Amino acid sequence: MQLNKIRRMGAEILKTGKSKVWFEPESGDKIREAMTKDDVRELIRQGLIRERKEQMHSKARARILKEKKRKGRKRGFGKRTGSKKARVKEKTSWIKRVRAQREKLKELKDKGVVNPKAYRKLYKMIKGNYFKGKKYIELAVKEKKKGK
Repeated sequence: MQLNKIRRMGAEILKTGKSKVWFEPESGDKIREAMTKDDVRELIRQGLIRERKEQMHSKARARILKEKKRKGRKRGFGKRTGSKKARVKEKTSWIKRVRAQREKLKELKDKGVVNPKAYRKLYKMIKGNYFKGKKYIELAVKEKKKGK
């Protein structure tokens, strides 16, 4: 029988497209002898007709690029599209900053560096966006200590 008909039957059995059906190159004569679907099923069982693996895109280059980005490369001004506010929302950055500052303040209170009254005042200052970062809270506490 013609190979294209066997290919069609093989595709039906394997439930794939005709282009995905693979024939063993050395056993062309044996494949041509197949007449029925049962014959084709037998050839599939023997491994003379198989489903071709799906071609994949290599992720090697993507992995290398990801590793470089993790190291901090490829993040210069030329790679950036959108403003700073578009890349990182202001609210998100504010939440991150405030949570870190409050955590630091709690740490200072637990150590006994800040008394409850001063803690409450500094907490309100953090809420009012008075400090740039955690370091500035420590500086403010030291300044207060010096003042007293």
